Amino acid sequence: MTTRIYDANEVQISFAGVPVEGYADGDFITITHASDAFSSVVGTDGAVARSKTMDNRADIELRLMNTSPTNAALSAIYQADKNSPGGAGVGAFLCVDLSGTSLYAAGNCWIKRAPDPVFGREANERVWLLEVDALQDFTGGNL
Repeated sequence: MTTRIYDANEVQISFAGVPVEGYADGDFITITHASDAFSSVVGTDGAVARSKTMDNRADIELRLMNTSPTNAALSAIYQADKNSPGGAGVGAFLCVDLSGTSLYAAGNCWIKRAPDPVFGREANERVWLLEVDALQDFTGGNL
């Protein structure tokens, strides 16, 4: 029996050319498809028709420590996008597991929502919500 290894340090994420670092403890990225890949309807006689939705959008929840230098880079991209015409904050997205075969990529990604600021006695996390228009995804295993 082969032992397979997952290493969170081997998960590399980048957005708009900025390498993401300073992940929060626990789950640090969640990618959620906007729609099912297929829908279906059933006729009166029980015949089923299946339709491809063609919706490849996805939301990406990125959880960083409030001490991560990536927060400042993301804030600059977000402000540029809000304050400039023509999609100044749209860039490529990549998430790859180098200890496995999973890969998630999109040419057009933007910050949908900046984190709600939270300050307390201890360091906490900042949750960024990104969106992509056409996610290319391959969910693999680990080596």
